[in-house]
Formats: sequence, C-alpha cells, structure tokens
Amino acid sequence: MLASTSVEAQEDKQALIERLADEVFQNSTLTREEKIAELEWFAKAAEPFRGMQINTVAEGLTTHTWERDVLVPAFNELTGIEVTHNIIGEGDVVQNMQTQMQSGRNIYDAYVNDSDSIGTHIRYGTTINLTEAMENEWKDLTLPTLDLEDFIGIQYTTGPDGNIYQLPDQQFANLYWFRYDWFQREDLQKQFHDIYGYDLGVPTNWTAYQDIAEFFSKHVGEIDGHKVYGHMDYGRRDPSLGWRFHDSWLSMAGMGSPGVPFGNPVDDWGIRVDEESHPVGASVSRGGATNSPASVFAVTKMVEWLRDFAPPEAQGMTFGEAGPVPAQGNIAQQIFWYTAFTADMVSPDVAVTDDEGNPKWRMAPSPVGPYWEDGMKVGYQDVGAWTFFDSTPEDRRSAAWLFAQFTVSKTVSLEKLMAGLTPIRRSDIFSDQMTEMAPKLGGFVEFYRSPNESKWTPTGTNVPDYPRMAPLWWENLAPAVSGDISAQEALDNLAGDLDNIMARLARAKIFSTYEPVLNDEVDPEEWLSRPGAPKAKLGDEMPQGTTVPYDEMMEEWMSAGTKE
Repeated sequence: MLASTSVEAQEDKQALIERLADEVFQNSTLTREEKIAELEWFAKAAEPFRGMQINTVAEGLTTHTWERDVLVPAFNELTGIEVTHNIIGEGDVVQNMQTQMQSGRNIYDAYVNDSDSIGTHIRYGTTINLTEAMENEWKDLTLPTLDLEDFIGIQYTTGPDGNIYQLPDQQFANLYWFRYDWFQREDLQKQFHDIYGYDLGVPTNWTAYQDIAEFFSKHVGEIDGHKVYGHMDYGRRDPSLGWRFHDSWLSMAGMGSPGVPFGNPVDDWGIRVDEESHPVGASVSRGGATNSPASVFAVTKMVEWLRDFAPPEAQGMTFGEAGPVPAQGNIAQQIFWYTAFTADMVSPDVAVTDDEGNPKWRMAPSPVGPYWEDGMKVGYQDVGAWTFFDSTPEDRRSAAWLFAQFTVSKTVSLEKLMAGLTPIRRSDIFSDQMTEMAPKLGGFVEFYRSPNESKWTPTGTNVPDYPRMAPLWWENLAPAVSGDISAQEALDNLAGDLDNIMARLARAKIFSTYEPVLNDEVDPEEWLSRPGAPKAKLGDEMPQGTTVPYDEMMEEWMSAGTKE
C-alpha cells in the first residue's frame, strides 16, 4: 500500500511539473524537455526543506507582484516550501535590511535589494558571498543550468574581489523618452529649424534638449487644442528626489571619471577611491567631484528645466506620481525616464498609443552634458538582486536560495520579462517572443539588444554605506530644487556630509574591508588643475545643440560594437 501511494505521489508530481511547463511557463527559451528537467531538479533539491515556511521581501514593482501571484503558488506546489513573498515600499526594504545587518536579527530570509548597495555588501562582512557559497554549502543547491554568464547585470553585483554578492532578479534603465509622432511632423520640424537653425530630432547634448524643451513649452504651446510641455520631472521634498539625483544625473553631465560599470577613480556620486578601493573623499578639496563645477551645472539645469518647461504641478510631485504623466499625452520629451514605466505607456487606452495599440512615442539614449567624455557611463540602470545575510538561519537561507533561483531560472524568466518588462537574461532579450513584442515597446527591446546597454549602470562599489548615505542627497538638494539656496551651496553641504559620514564610519571600525581613508583637505584648485575628475569649469557649458534623426540613431545604436 505504501509503495502504491508513493508511486501515485510521484505520478502526481510529474503531472504537476508537466502542467507548469506547458501552461504556466509556456514562454521560455528552453525546450519542453529542458523546462521539465529544471522543474524536476527544483522538486528534488527542495526535499530536505519540504514543509518549511520562509519569508522573502521585494519592493512594489509589477515584476515582484507577478512573482508573488504566479511564482509563489507554483513553487509552493512544486517544492512543498511555503514562501511568503512580501511586497513593501523600497525605503522599507532598505530599512529592514539595514536593521538586520546591524542587529543580526533575522527579519526576512532573503531580500530583493538594489545592487546600488553593492558597496555596502562587500564591506560589512554580513552579506553571503554567493561565489563562495555556490562552491561550498550551496554546491548541491545551485541550479546546474543557472548560467550566470547569461545575466545582463551580473557585473553590477560583483565586488572588486571578483566575487558575486547578489543574484540579479530584475532591471530597468533611465532613458530619453519623446513623442515620435510630434517630432515627425513637417510643420513642427520647419518651425524648429527656423528658430534654432538645426533639425528637430533626438538630442545628443543638453543644449539641444533645452532647445527642444523651450520649443514645445514656449513656441508650440498647444497641440490639438491641448497645452503641451517640453519637459517632465518631479521636485517634491521626498526620498524619491534623492533617486532623481544619485541615479547618475551628475555623471550624465560628465562629472566623474571614464570607466564602466562606474567611473574610476571618481564614480557617479563624485566619490574618489584609491587603488585599493578605499573611498578617499567626495569633496573637491579631497579629490572628489560631488561639489565640482560639472555637478553644479547638472543640478542647476535640473532646477531650471523643472521651473521653466515642466507642468507647474510637477514641482510638487514624487517619482511615483510623475512617472505616469507622459502617458497622459501632453509631454513632448523627458530626459530622465525609467523604463519601469513602459507598461504604463503601452496600454491601448492611454493617449500615447494609436488605434492599433502602437506607441506614438519612442525611447532612446539620453543626451550627455558638456563635461561628458568617451568611455564614461551614459546613464543609470536599476538592478534588483537577491541578497542573503549570515544572520538568517542556514536552513531558511538555503530554502530561500532555491526560491530565488526559481524566480530567475530559464524556465521562468521569459514569462517574467513579458509580464513585467524588467529583463535579466540575454537569452530572453534575444528570444522570438521579444522580437514579436518589440514594435509595441518603442525601442525597449532594441536598447537591451544593443552592446551600448552596458553603459547604463547602477551605483557602484565606491559608496561604502548606501542606506546611510543615500538620504543625504534629497535632504541636501531639496532646498536647491525649491530655490531656497544655490546649487553650489547645496552640493557643498552634500559633499561635506558624505565626507563626514565616511569618516565617522571609518572611526567606528564597522567595515571588514575597503574602509574609507579620507584624503586631507587642500585648496580645491589643486585638484581642479589636474587632468581628469574633478573637472575645472568649462568656458562654454552650452555649446551648439546637436540632434540625430531617431531612425538613423537606432541604426547606429544597434550596430555599435559590431564594426571591428
């Protein structure tokens, strides 16, 4: 009787696996047999943890909601591990993570935490080194077909020691967004050329972006009876205002050093490190660039454009409130637009799609500022990644590692991409399904297929304590956005605060490695007179505007790196 029951259970399990492969995970780059083999591996690997309950956490993105609603029930049924995948605010994710790291109290068994915290994870000694774990305690619990080289963002979760500390789960970039249909109108093209002396097209520098913003806001003013604006942003004093700036805004202007995934020795926060990856300062007086002329230019332009060319209500908006606004149909362009909002732009019932559901808009590379030079990163990419701590009991941590791998396995990842548009695997991006979806996504697929995509990168390893240091951005720059103090004053305050907190952390001896060792302060001119970042003020920060036709730019974009 027991043998019969066991056979029946095995048959039930096989039926479940085949149903998941055929119905739930229909879209995959794997064959049916390969999907079944992966699912069988998860069922077998999870046997020691059957009946266990674990808690994981992620921020409120469509992708993570899909994981909770689709992947959790599938995994629970497949493995017998009961997962509660909690969806909370991004700030709350960071706060809980920080509390767990500092107190050693287990709050969640795994976190989907932005790779922006990689500098934190490599220094505190409490984050599980995944490379070592996969070779040791997780050797038999690591999916043989995990294929780390297929992950788009694995370089962002790797420390200076070459070890992986986080496993990418989703990612999205900030790009330039514009109304392709308006830019194609001959009457508007002629009017723009008559005023500015060059063609209306995708701006490649900040001067052109400003000219286009002015053109639509001041000269066009109205289209089809509706008031239109040449720019969109947000300015409310809120933690999300910090994302607006430290998500590479200063580096887009050209503040830092060349280098990908982040500038070396000066990164996109303006923090300089020495040859051993010790942070040595953010202030120009210590060799950093946070309060350098390029940074002042970048912040000044953000404030001016928000005030002069965006809808008046934008100054009181947060990231979440501002994101869907371009879909309402009255915004001509946005220099700093997150692809996480793509889903909001492709719905057939929004003002920026035509009757067939095709986008009237396109996304393209953001223009770069006057201090930018070849070899620098071009913009920001958010990479949410699975993160584990040594304060989590080993059995719970191991069960959570299985769930994390399930959410990024090739059986699952293409369905997840189609649901949330936050890709993590190259194989998915180049799939037939994404080729078919591409015309509806306004350049999204083309962006991720281009070799240039690697120039959009998250915060790197120079930032020693992201949770503590990130709030300094919005706290210090909000007064500049509201016009209470100058950009220079705000950035001087920010750079000073960044240096102070790094010095305090170093004195507290809380880092296990790569601790800050601040340079002594000197006359800023000593650093500004040297080659590289921090860079001296340019004589002309607004050179002639330059644009390219979108279709020509996309052709070059797609052929980048293939000309050798």
